[in-house]
Amino acid sequence: MGGSTGPSLPFPQMFVSSAIAACTAEICTLPLDTAKVRLQLQSGGNKYKGLLGTVMTIAREEGPASLWKGLEPGLHRQCLFGGLRIGLYEPVRNLYVGKDFKGDPPLHLKVAAGLTTGALGISVASPTDLVKVRMQAEGKLAAGVAKKYPSAFAAYGIIAREEGILGLWKGLGPNIARNAIINAAELASYDQIKESLLGMGMKDNVGTHLAAGLGAGFFAVCIGSPVDVVKSRIMGDSAGRFKGVLDCFVKTASQEGVLAFYKGFVPNFGRLGAWNVTMFLTLEQVKKLFVAKQE
Repeated sequence: MGGSTGPSLPFPQMFVSSAIAACTAEICTLPLDTAKVRLQLQSGGNKYKGLLGTVMTIAREEGPASLWKGLEPGLHRQCLFGGLRIGLYEPVRNLYVGKDFKGDPPLHLKVAAGLTTGALGISVASPTDLVKVRMQAEGKLAAGVAKKYPSAFAAYGIIAREEGILGLWKGLGPNIARNAIINAAELASYDQIKESLLGMGMKDNVGTHLAAGLGAGFFAVCIGSPVDVVKSRIMGDSAGRFKGVLDCFVKTASQEGVLAFYKGFVPNFGRLGAWNVTMFLTLEQVKKLFVAKQE
Protein backbone atom coordinates (compact mmCIF):
# COMPACT_ATOMS: atom_id res chain seq x y z
CA MET A 1 0.00 0.00 0.00
CA GLY A 2 1.40 3.41 -0.93
CA GLY A 3 1.55 6.22 1.57
CA SER A 4 0.61 9.89 1.57
CA THR A 5 4.31 10.65 1.94
CA GLY A 6 5.03 9.00 -1.38
CA PRO A 7 5.65 5.36 -2.34
CA SER A 8 6.20 2.87 0.48
CA LEU A 9 9.75 1.79 1.30
CA PRO A 10 11.18 -1.01 3.46
CA PHE A 11 11.47 0.10 7.11
CA PRO A 12 15.30 0.56 7.14
CA GLN A 13 15.13 2.95 4.18
CA MET A 14 12.06 4.66 5.61
CA PHE A 15 13.84 5.08 8.96
CA VAL A 16 16.87 6.69 7.26
CA SER A 17 14.67 8.94 5.09
CA SER A 18 12.68 10.06 8.13
CA ALA A 19 15.81 10.69 10.23
CA ILE A 20 17.40 12.79 7.47
CA ALA A 21 14.21 14.81 6.99
CA ALA A 22 13.73 15.33 10.73
CA CYS A 23 17.36 16.41 11.28
CA THR A 24 17.16 18.85 8.35
CA ALA A 25 14.02 20.41 9.83
CA GLU A 26 15.65 20.55 13.28
CA ILE A 27 18.69 22.47 12.03
CA CYS A 28 16.57 24.96 10.07
CA THR A 29 14.03 25.73 12.81
CA LEU A 30 15.88 25.29 16.13
CA PRO A 31 16.08 29.07 16.87
CA LEU A 32 12.28 29.18 16.85
CA ASP A 33 12.15 26.20 19.21
CA THR A 34 14.63 27.87 21.59
CA ALA A 35 12.41 30.97 21.62
CA LYS A 36 9.35 28.80 22.26
CA VAL A 37 10.97 27.03 25.23
CA ARG A 38 12.08 30.34 26.81
CA LEU A 39 8.56 31.76 26.46
CA GLN A 40 6.98 28.64 27.94
CA LEU A 41 9.36 28.60 30.92
CA GLN A 42 8.81 32.30 31.63
CA SER A 43 6.48 32.32 34.64
CA GLY A 44 7.12 35.87 35.84
CA GLY A 45 8.11 39.14 34.20
CA ASN A 46 8.11 40.05 30.53
CA LYS A 47 11.71 39.64 29.48
CA TYR A 48 10.71 37.69 26.41
CA LYS A 49 8.01 39.17 24.18
CA GLY A 50 6.85 37.42 21.05
CA LEU A 51 8.70 35.23 18.59
CA LEU A 52 10.99 37.76 16.94
CA GLY A 53 11.46 39.69 20.19
CA THR A 54 12.57 36.55 22.01
CA VAL A 55 14.93 35.56 19.20
CA MET A 56 16.47 39.06 19.16
CA THR A 57 16.78 39.20 22.97
CA ILE A 58 18.59 35.86 23.11
CA ALA A 59 20.87 36.79 20.20
CA ARG A 60 21.70 40.18 21.74
CA GLU A 61 22.29 39.00 25.30
CA GLU A 62 23.83 35.57 24.69
CA GLY A 63 25.08 35.68 21.11
CA PRO A 64 23.50 34.26 17.92
CA ALA A 65 25.01 30.81 18.59
CA SER A 66 22.75 30.52 21.67
CA LEU A 67 19.76 30.21 19.35
CA TRP A 68 21.11 26.79 18.40
CA LYS A 69 21.53 25.62 22.01
CA GLY A 70 20.45 22.04 22.24
CA LEU A 71 21.29 21.27 18.59
CA GLU A 72 23.39 18.23 19.52
CA PRO A 73 20.69 16.48 21.59
CA GLY A 74 18.13 17.81 19.11
CA LEU A 75 19.82 15.84 16.34
CA HIS A 76 20.12 12.81 18.63
CA ARG A 77 16.38 13.15 19.24
CA GLN A 78 15.44 13.47 15.60
CA CYS A 79 17.54 10.50 14.51
CA LEU A 80 15.77 8.29 17.07
CA PHE A 81 12.33 9.85 17.46
CA GLY A 82 11.93 11.17 13.92
CA GLY A 83 13.15 7.94 12.39
CA LEU A 84 10.86 5.79 14.53
CA ARG A 85 7.66 7.85 14.62
CA ILE A 86 7.63 8.65 10.90
CA GLY A 87 9.29 5.47 9.69
CA LEU A 88 6.81 3.26 11.55
CA TYR A 89 3.70 5.31 10.70
CA GLU A 90 2.79 3.67 7.40
CA PRO A 91 3.53 0.07 8.55
CA VAL A 92 1.46 0.58 11.72
CA ARG A 93 -1.33 2.33 9.83
CA ASN A 94 -1.43 -0.49 7.29
CA LEU A 95 -1.44 -3.04 10.14
CA TYR A 96 -4.48 -1.34 11.69
CA VAL A 97 -6.22 -1.12 8.31
CA GLY A 98 -5.53 -4.71 7.25
CA LYS A 99 -3.71 -6.03 4.22
CA ASP A 100 -6.89 -6.47 2.16
CA PHE A 101 -8.05 -2.85 2.56
CA LYS A 102 -8.28 -0.78 -0.62
CA GLY A 103 -8.40 3.01 -0.94
CA ASP A 104 -7.66 5.81 1.52
CA PRO A 105 -7.55 4.56 5.17
CA PRO A 106 -10.13 6.15 7.51
CA LEU A 107 -9.02 9.13 9.58
CA HIS A 108 -9.45 7.43 12.97
CA LEU A 109 -6.96 4.70 11.99
CA LYS A 110 -4.48 7.33 10.82
CA VAL A 111 -4.84 9.02 14.20
CA ALA A 112 -4.42 5.69 16.01
CA ALA A 113 -1.25 4.95 14.03
CA GLY A 114 0.16 8.40 14.83
CA LEU A 115 -0.59 8.00 18.55
CA THR A 116 1.08 4.58 18.57
CA THR A 117 4.30 5.53 16.77
CA GLY A 118 4.59 8.81 18.67
CA ALA A 119 4.37 7.00 22.02
CA LEU A 120 6.81 4.28 20.98
CA GLY A 121 9.32 6.71 19.50
CA ILE A 122 9.46 9.11 22.44
CA SER A 123 9.68 6.28 24.98
CA VAL A 124 13.05 5.50 23.40
CA ALA A 125 14.13 9.09 22.71
CA SER A 126 12.89 10.90 25.86
CA PRO A 127 16.38 11.39 27.41
CA THR A 128 17.45 13.34 24.31
CA ASP A 129 14.40 15.58 24.72
CA LEU A 130 15.21 16.20 28.39
CA VAL A 131 18.81 17.20 27.62
CA LYS A 132 17.70 19.44 24.78
CA VAL A 133 15.25 21.34 27.01
CA ARG A 134 17.81 21.68 29.83
CA MET A 135 20.42 23.08 27.44
CA GLN A 136 17.93 25.47 25.82
CA ALA A 137 16.73 26.70 29.22
CA GLU A 138 20.27 27.55 30.35
CA GLY A 139 20.59 31.30 29.95
CA LYS A 140 23.61 33.58 29.91
CA LEU A 141 25.97 32.89 32.81
CA ALA A 142 28.16 35.31 34.73
CA ALA A 143 31.79 35.67 33.69
CA GLY A 144 33.89 32.78 34.95
CA VAL A 145 30.88 30.57 35.65
CA ALA A 146 31.04 27.30 33.74
CA LYS A 147 27.98 25.90 32.00
CA LYS A 148 26.35 23.07 33.88
CA TYR A 149 25.81 21.19 30.62
CA PRO A 150 28.88 21.78 28.38
CA SER A 151 27.71 19.18 25.85
CA ALA A 152 24.88 16.74 25.29
CA PHE A 153 26.95 13.67 26.14
CA ALA A 154 28.18 15.36 29.32
CA ALA A 155 24.58 16.31 30.18
CA TYR A 156 23.40 12.70 29.97
CA GLY A 157 26.07 11.74 32.51
CA ILE A 158 25.46 14.73 34.82
CA ILE A 159 21.69 14.13 34.96
CA ALA A 160 22.13 10.37 35.50
CA ARG A 161 24.65 11.01 38.32
CA GLU A 162 22.61 13.74 40.07
CA GLU A 163 19.08 12.48 39.47
CA GLY A 164 19.59 8.76 38.80
CA ILE A 165 19.29 6.84 35.55
CA LEU A 166 15.51 7.19 35.65
CA GLY A 167 16.05 10.95 35.91
CA LEU A 168 16.83 10.86 32.20
CA TRP A 169 13.20 9.89 31.66
CA LYS A 170 11.86 12.72 33.86
CA GLY A 171 8.62 14.03 32.40
CA LEU A 172 8.09 10.86 30.35
CA GLY A 173 4.33 10.87 31.02
CA PRO A 174 3.62 14.36 29.63
CA ASN A 175 6.27 13.79 26.98
CA ILE A 176 4.46 10.67 25.74
CA ALA A 177 1.15 12.54 25.84
CA ARG A 178 2.59 15.55 24.03
CA ASN A 179 4.46 13.65 21.35
CA ALA A 180 1.78 11.02 20.74
CA ILE A 181 -0.85 13.74 20.34
CA ILE A 182 1.31 16.02 18.18
CA ASN A 183 2.58 13.10 16.11
CA ALA A 184 -0.98 11.96 15.45
CA ALA A 185 -2.04 15.52 14.60
CA GLU A 186 0.94 16.02 12.26
CA LEU A 187 0.99 12.71 10.41
CA ALA A 188 -2.76 12.07 10.28
CA SER A 189 -3.56 15.64 9.18
CA TYR A 190 -0.76 15.66 6.59
CA ASP A 191 -2.00 12.30 5.34
CA GLN A 192 -5.63 13.49 5.23
CA ILE A 193 -4.94 16.96 3.77
CA LYS A 194 -2.65 15.62 1.07
CA GLU A 195 -5.12 12.90 0.06
CA SER A 196 -7.89 15.54 -0.09
CA LEU A 197 -5.79 17.89 -2.22
CA LEU A 198 -4.85 15.07 -4.59
CA GLY A 199 -8.54 14.12 -4.77
CA MET A 200 -9.33 17.71 -5.81
CA GLY A 201 -7.01 17.37 -8.78
CA MET A 202 -3.81 18.87 -7.39
CA LYS A 203 -0.53 17.32 -8.46
CA ASP A 204 1.74 15.42 -6.05
CA ASN A 205 4.30 18.24 -6.06
CA VAL A 206 6.00 20.81 -3.84
CA GLY A 207 2.92 23.05 -3.69
CA THR A 208 0.77 20.24 -2.35
CA HIS A 209 3.47 19.20 0.13
CA LEU A 210 3.79 22.83 1.31
CA ALA A 211 0.04 23.25 1.90
CA ALA A 212 -0.29 19.90 3.67
CA GLY A 213 2.79 20.60 5.84
CA LEU A 214 1.44 23.98 6.99
CA GLY A 215 -1.92 22.41 7.78
CA ALA A 216 -0.21 19.65 9.76
CA GLY A 217 1.74 22.20 11.80
CA PHE A 218 -1.37 24.25 12.60
CA PHE A 219 -3.40 21.27 13.81
CA ALA A 220 -0.43 20.00 15.85
CA VAL A 221 -0.05 23.30 17.72
CA CYS A 222 -3.78 23.76 18.39
CA ILE A 223 -4.11 20.27 19.82
CA GLY A 224 -0.72 19.83 21.48
CA SER A 225 0.13 23.24 22.99
CA PRO A 226 -1.14 22.61 26.58
CA VAL A 227 0.77 19.34 26.99
CA ASP A 228 3.78 20.93 25.29
CA VAL A 229 3.87 23.71 27.89
CA VAL A 230 3.59 21.22 30.77
CA LYS A 231 6.28 19.01 29.24
CA SER A 232 8.71 21.93 28.86
CA ARG A 233 8.10 23.12 32.43
CA ILE A 234 8.55 19.70 34.02
CA MET A 235 11.67 18.93 31.99
CA GLY A 236 13.12 22.37 32.72
CA ASP A 237 12.34 22.05 36.44
CA SER A 238 15.70 21.11 37.92
CA ALA A 239 14.74 22.89 41.19
CA GLY A 240 11.81 20.56 41.96
CA ARG A 241 9.06 23.19 41.78
CA PHE A 242 6.51 20.74 40.38
CA LYS A 243 5.61 17.40 41.99
CA GLY A 244 4.24 15.92 38.79
CA VAL A 245 2.04 16.48 35.75
CA LEU A 246 -1.16 17.24 37.66
CA ASP A 247 0.66 19.58 40.05
CA CYS A 248 2.15 21.44 37.09
CA PHE A 249 -1.26 21.78 35.44
CA VAL A 250 -2.89 23.03 38.67
CA LYS A 251 -0.12 25.49 39.59
CA THR A 252 0.11 26.86 36.07
CA ALA A 253 -3.67 27.31 35.78
CA SER A 254 -4.13 28.81 39.26
CA GLN A 255 -1.11 31.13 39.18
CA GLU A 256 -1.14 32.22 35.54
CA GLY A 257 -4.56 31.36 34.13
CA VAL A 258 -5.69 28.92 31.46
CA LEU A 259 -4.15 31.00 28.65
CA ALA A 260 -0.73 30.14 30.08
CA PHE A 261 -1.14 26.74 28.42
CA TYR A 262 -0.95 28.57 25.10
CA LYS A 263 2.13 30.56 26.00
CA GLY A 264 4.43 30.67 23.04
CA PHE A 265 1.57 29.75 20.65
CA VAL A 266 2.83 31.99 17.83
CA PRO A 267 6.47 30.82 18.02
CA ASN A 268 5.20 27.28 18.52
CA PHE A 269 3.20 27.53 15.30
CA GLY A 270 6.10 29.29 13.59
CA ARG A 271 8.32 26.46 14.73
CA LEU A 272 5.98 23.54 13.97
CA GLY A 273 4.67 25.08 10.76
CA ALA A 274 8.18 25.66 9.44
CA TRP A 275 9.34 22.31 10.87
CA ASN A 276 6.58 20.33 9.18
CA VAL A 277 7.01 22.08 5.84
CA THR A 278 10.78 21.48 5.89
CA MET A 279 10.47 17.92 7.15
CA PHE A 280 7.77 16.75 4.74
CA LEU A 281 9.36 18.48 1.72
CA THR A 282 12.69 16.83 2.55
CA LEU A 283 11.07 13.45 3.28
CA GLU A 284 9.25 13.37 -0.03
CA GLN A 285 12.46 14.16 -1.94
CA VAL A 286 14.67 11.70 -0.03
CA LYS A 287 12.14 8.92 -0.57
CA LYS A 288 12.20 9.66 -4.31
CA LEU A 289 15.98 9.18 -4.29
CA PHE A 290 15.62 5.76 -2.65
CA VAL A 291 12.90 4.77 -5.12
CA ALA A 292 15.05 5.91 -8.08
CA LYS A 293 17.89 3.69 -6.86
CA GLN A 294 15.56 0.70 -6.72
CA GLU A 295 14.39 1.14 -10.33
